[in-house]
Amino acid sequence: MDIENKMKVILNQRKKLNLNDDYGIYKSWNEIIEVLSENEENTIRYLETCSKEELYWISEVFEDIAEIIQSKKLIDCLRTLDEKYPELEMTNDIDLAESYIEDL
Repeated sequence: MDIENKMKVILNQRKKLNLNDDYGIYKSWNEIIEVLSENEENTIRYLETCSKEELYWISEVFEDIAEIIQSKKLIDCLRTLDEKYPELEMTNDIDLAESYIEDL
């Protein structure tokens, strides 16, 4: 299954979770992190084409993905998306994600 389809399934499940379902949310986050940490290029390509709503849900784990991938290109991609969708208010999430990259 390709990254887009995997993420659609995971994010659809995530959206249905109750805000108090800590276990379900944690499990969902781990699934997102696993898929988006597999391949830097595929992840960036996916992020550049995913919907605003998908990006909103993924922003919950930006720092975890950044910590694993360790990529300035990923941060640059996220900054571009932050400019494209300022209403998502992702700047703080991206700043935190950037702090997890060791070689900046």
